[in-house]
Formats: sequence, C-alpha cells, structure tokens
Amino acid sequence: MYKLRELESRDLAEINSWRNDPELVSQLGAPFRYINLKVDEDWFEYYMKSRSTTVRCSIVDDNDVLYGLISLTGINQFNQSAELHLMIGNKKNRGKGIGTFAVKEMLYHAFYNLNLHRVELSCLATNAISPKLYKKCGFQKEGVRRKAVFKAGKYVDLHLYSILKEEYMELKENE
Repeated sequence: MYKLRELESRDLAEINSWRNDPELVSQLGAPFRYINLKVDEDWFEYYMKSRSTTVRCSIVDDNDVLYGLISLTGINQFNQSAELHLMIGNKKNRGKGIGTFAVKEMLYHAFYNLNLHRVELSCLATNAISPKLYKKCGFQKEGVRRKAVFKAGKYVDLHLYSILKEEYMELKENE
C-alpha cells in the first residue's frame, strides 16, 4: 500500500538521482540540468521556508520505500488555487497506479484540508501517458501553451489541465 508523507531531507539523494535522469526529465516540463546534491539541499531548505505556499510529499510504501514526489506549488489563498506536480522516479514503478494514488490523495488534501477551489497542471504535448492519469482523476484539458518549453533542441507545446472543487466532489460522490 502507498501513502504520502511530507518530503524529508533523507529523500534528497534519491530525488537528486531522478532529477539527473535525462529520460525522466524528458517527460517533465523542466529543462534537463545537471543538479548536484547541494542544489537539492538548498531547494529543500527553500521549501521548508515556504510551506505556506507549497506542499511537497514523498510517495512511499508501508516500508517507507520512496517511489515519487507530488507537490502543490504556488498556493494562492486569495484565489484558492495551486499547481500540481508529479514525478514517479524509477521507470519500473510507472504504470502501477502509484501516480493515480498520489494525485487522488493530493487532491483530497487540496480540497478538504487546504480549502482550495482549483488545482491546475501543465503537461508536455509529447507525454502520451500522463494525460490519461490526469483525466482519470477528473482533470479537464483547458488549453495549450504553444511551443512553450524547449526540450531536446526544439520547442514543445504544453497542455493545460485543471480540476475544480465541485468537479472533484461530484467524482467522490460517484465512486
């Protein structure tokens, strides 16, 4: 069984290895960069100081084995919104429902605990797998940012998705 727990400094070495995996990063909106552990330690320290606008959770199993990272960033209390980010680190762990579990748990947290009204995300147009997961969790495609991200020598579109609290509540009622 999987669960979410807040990101901890002991997770950083594993996450740093993922963030240095060109194949994994090719599926994410971020550019590939070589990132040393000190950079990720500083990133973690910044997170610890910005917990009012960011939630970062490690996706683990009952033995605390780390599978991925899911985050809500840019939490805006006035607009009651945030942006969702998901990363399943090891390729062998993808397609096993871990991401679906994590997204559903984080949406519950966003809407029930943080009282958000909207959660949005962006996904590379070249990523064929993630949109299926997001749609299964209730996200709706709402637009395209044309040629918004430079990946592997060319510009790629970003697809924009969101879910509103009332849409999430309706899905929960029908489960």
